[in-house]
Amino acid sequence: MSLTFVGLGLFDEKDISLKGLERAKEADVIFAEFYTSKLFGAKKEDFEELFERELRVLSREEVEQQQKPLELAHENDVVFLVPGDPMISTTHTDLRIKAMENAIETQIIHASSIFTAAPGLSGLQNYKFGRSATVTFLSRGEVAESPYNAIKQNKENGLHTLLFLDINEEKNRYMAPNRALELLLKIEEGRQEEVIGRENLAVVVSRAGSDDVEVKVGEVNDLLEFEFGEPLHSLIIPGELHFREEEALRAIRKG
Repeated sequence: MSLTFVGLGLFDEKDISLKGLERAKEADVIFAEFYTSKLFGAKKEDFEELFERELRVLSREEVEQQQKPLELAHENDVVFLVPGDPMISTTHTDLRIKAMENAIETQIIHASSIFTAAPGLSGLQNYKFGRSATVTFLSRGEVAESPYNAIKQNKENGLHTLLFLDINEEKNRYMAPNRALELLLKIEEGRQEEVIGRENLAVVVSRAGSDDVEVKVGEVNDLLEFEFGEPLHSLIIPGELHFREEEALRAIRKG
């Protein structure tokens, strides 16, 4: 029996690879999760029509605590559908390790990811990105400082920072770039380490993988006032720029 992790890509049901589609149609059981990210161009029913099969969407608890895909993979060929590329999230890596420890055959079928899409769309060189982080919603009124720390560390090494914006799929909450920038500025106000300010350059990538994709380049102060439209969004804080990267950002800004 087996557990196959299948990437769904960035936006809708058409982003899955032919190999992933074939594997899903052959499986005994198909699970999916949409709490690490969400494909805004497709609903559960779209995937079920594509696969001609029933699809069960799992909650975070069912994946991380109950490990439902692993539980059924002892006696079935299970496919686990994941937004983007399957192994970007450590949750899925942990699940695969547990499967291997239990002598369950595993396979990974990769797909497009924001890790490659954001650099490509922005014109920034992908090998110049450092540690990424997530700008999270407030927890008990407190701001998590891990994204600020990532920007600081990356800037010290001349690297760009890709920031994911928090989502709460169950409550239909998706952080806007404006809010993410406000939170980063709030941390800067408290720490005063000149990591990010209103004059800093930033890049927002919106709806990657869709026909309505948008890339906005500007100073933080200007981006705070911009209306970015529907999610999902990602935020890039550039480090040191190669002249080709500068050309790309200028072209996007003029366009």
